[in-house]
Amino acid sequence: KLPDCWRFKQWYQRRVRGDVESPNKPDMTLKPISPLVCIEYNPKDPHCLVGGQYNGQLAFWDTRKGSQPIEVSAISNSHSDPLYKCIFLTSKTGTECFTTSTDGQVLWWDIRKMAEPTETLVLDITKKGKPTLGGISLEYEPTMPTKFMVGTEQGIVLSCNRKAKTPAERIVANFSGHYGPVYALQRNPFFPKNFLTVGDWTARIWSEDLRESSIMWTKFHKSYLTDGCWSPVRPAVFFTSRMDGCLDVWDYMFKQNDPTLSLQVCDDALNCLRIQDHGSLMACGSHSGNVTLLELSESLSQQQRNEKASVTQIFERETKREKILESRYREMKLKERAKSQQGEDKSGEDDEENAEELIEEADKNFWFTVEQEKIGIEKKEKEAEQ
Repeated sequence: KLPDCWRFKQWYQRRVRGDVESPNKPDMTLKPISPLVCIEYNPKDPHCLVGGQYNGQLAFWDTRKGSQPIEVSAISNSHSDPLYKCIFLTSKTGTECFTTSTDGQVLWWDIRKMAEPTETLVLDITKKGKPTLGGISLEYEPTMPTKFMVGTEQGIVLSCNRKAKTPAERIVANFSGHYGPVYALQRNPFFPKNFLTVGDWTARIWSEDLRESSIMWTKFHKSYLTDGCWSPVRPAVFFTSRMDGCLDVWDYMFKQNDPTLSLQVCDDALNCLRIQDHGSLMACGSHSGNVTLLELSESLSQQQRNEKASVTQIFERETKREKILESRYREMKLKERAKSQQGEDKSGEDDEENAEELIEEADKNFWFTVEQEKIGIEKKEKEAEQ
């Protein structure tokens, strides 16, 4: 089967004018050498695309010049596994991109000369120089051009710095919390320090300040999650897709334990999501190859009053809570170590009671902090009213 490429922007413009004559007919069909796994538009030139192929090669198209790729990376210098993600970088030329694969490498390319990659990074957290993790997803924020993140098939997220002095220093930190591949990875557009990951049966929100655990997470769904993304206009809203064909809309301003809306888009698995820059339209791709275009309500596509300030408080509160629990857990471990060195034996029941006491104390400290913050906010509101 040949992958079909819809010009989403033009389709949207025609949709608004009510001028769609044949919504099921693609504008163009791209013809790669090997099946496409991912595809990405050049943000500086909507006619140019790069696609990651199943055989590990990177292909480059210019839609003005036909459906065949203009250039393809040399197979000897490409990935040895399927190329799962490619992203264009912010540069003067607008021709640079980087890719990742389960072969354990991140490669940088210039589409003007694709004979070989310009740079290579091996995903190795053991510092031995051999790939130990396989890449599935990438995250790149233009406001932080030297930083990027990699989601791996082992459930670990790597935070990296492209301009580090040595290859070993390029991998700055790792975040572990999923039981399977990290299929989606994206920073919050309003709070770049916080990022969303989707894998196994949950979606998780992380803070760069905490490496031991995520600060917020969804419930474990019965069906596997396949993709996710933040709303570009509402900092408290994100979306996730599931293997059972459902699209979940999460709005943390409304509720946090359950989705605000669950929509059965189709009977097949939803494999991918892509939201429009204005936040009013969303495209969902299914396992059967169908694309469903959804229009979001105004409440989901327009920022609410004081939403940014409220989300700031939520993220800070949850980060504080996790830091308290993390510090208590470390204290408990240090006490256990000290006692074992002194030769003091403790039963498993005593350890459980000690852990419960520490968690209870941390919980009390957390809610005390929340109450103090509430009192402070109420005082400020009363002063503002006066």
